[in-house]
Amino acid sequence: MNLAMWLHQTGRVHADAPAIRTGERLHATYAEFAFRAWALGEHLKSAYGVGRGDRVALFAKNCAEYLEMLYGVLWIGATVVPINNKLHPREAAWIIENAEATLAITETGTVYGPPDDLGASCAEVGLRADAFARAIAAASASDYRPPVDVRDDDTAWLFYTSGTTGRPKGVMATHRNLRMMATTYALDVDTVSAGDHSLYAAPMSHGAGLYNFQFVRVGGCHVIPDSQGFDPAEIQRLAESLGSLVFFAAPTMVTRLVRHAEASGYDGTGIRTVIYGGGPMYLADITRALEVFGPKFVQIYGQGESPMTITAMPRDLVADRTHPNADARRASVGTAQSCVQVRVVDDALQDVPEGETGEILVRGDTVMKGYWKNEAATAETVVEGWLRTGDLGRLDADGFLTLTDRSKDVIISGGTNIYPREVEEALLTHEDVQEVSVIGRPHPEWGEEVVAFVVLTEGSTCDAAALEAWCRAQIASFKKPKHYVFMPDLPKNSYGKVLKTSLRERITLTTEEA
Repeated sequence: MNLAMWLHQTGRVHADAPAIRTGERLHATYAEFAFRAWALGEHLKSAYGVGRGDRVALFAKNCAEYLEMLYGVLWIGATVVPINNKLHPREAAWIIENAEATLAITETGTVYGPPDDLGASCAEVGLRADAFARAIAAASASDYRPPVDVRDDDTAWLFYTSGTTGRPKGVMATHRNLRMMATTYALDVDTVSAGDHSLYAAPMSHGAGLYNFQFVRVGGCHVIPDSQGFDPAEIQRLAESLGSLVFFAAPTMVTRLVRHAEASGYDGTGIRTVIYGGGPMYLADITRALEVFGPKFVQIYGQGESPMTITAMPRDLVADRTHPNADARRASVGTAQSCVQVRVVDDALQDVPEGETGEILVRGDTVMKGYWKNEAATAETVVEGWLRTGDLGRLDADGFLTLTDRSKDVIISGGTNIYPREVEEALLTHEDVQEVSVIGRPHPEWGEEVVAFVVLTEGSTCDAAALEAWCRAQIASFKKPKHYVFMPDLPKNSYGKVLKTSLRERITLTTEEA
């Protein structure tokens, strides 16, 4: 079944219900939302030749039109390719090309200019192009049709998640995957009702955007903040005005919201639920958040390959202070969601005893179909139906999973994954850089920040400012190192592998700020 069918049904049953708001302003009712999605889908077919199974890239900031276009793509059986709007255009272009997208919908429609950076087979158009508005205005209600039929294993969402040993990989999430994710939400994460206001303070290209489906199904209202991002004062205003605000936030966002509340005297009025995940939430931070806001917090753990659905810890367990293991549970990421099984295994993929650390494996209806055009990576990652997450953790006797490390050296800053290999490759293209190794170090606001250990070529006078300028032209701003440490050589083992553990031990050394 096509996921867009949920919007079609809600548009009939709750036609006049508010569907999308920009700030407090109503953008569309559910009948209007469904009609616009259908009209946009028809325009994509007639103007750009988009058909079932074709990929359409969305490279734009959060906005009302983003939701409408997402459903327009799904309506005609095509596949959405969501791209983080903070990526450098060159990085986004690689994703668009790898996905073999028929169309790239960007913020302005002018991100890529002549000569055609995207190739002759892919057009670019702005998300708010006049042609889209004209198509909606010219559409006739008498021509309206339900979403096209699709197979459960058709790819709905082609999400690119970077690895540490090469280019990003496209995760093929099917209509079944996302339908199960949305259905499971109501069992394991939080209740869902038509009175909810789902706020998009985190990028809609990631988990926050995936969480739209369950609210569409019940007729909840989707709220895009005017800032198009995360602003604690704005969230307070919207919560107090609209009420029953529900949103996904990285742990660093939760910390910023708590600091704002403490400074302003805000007690969380109007916020119903904050779902946090996407990075480490320290016990002291969630305890502080509970003291300020009360039991409004739910934790989830997932990854692109099993979107938002590995474990969860509902609000009663997050807030519990009475259980003998209450602190240990709050420091965990909860228990397996009802749609999956979770194991912790050794290198031979055999279960380890309770309390011992191993790799986390997941199996269930939310596990991806595979990696796009990468059978080898799929075979390495999904073994006999079990997804090898690459994350390390331990299970206790009650089934609570505690993450002990993130494999592959991923840096999580502000809830966004940063992959050292990408930063290292960008720096190594500079003629004065001989060697480089990138790691993360703790940061009180962002969770982690990027530090680059650099070995320059002999005689070079290159400094941090020069490397900062170089990175600005190569990669997205949020990936750039915040500090550089210049060294005569990098510590290595007998096989020549850089010892990042040694670099982490040296992280307290004086660093030169970029």
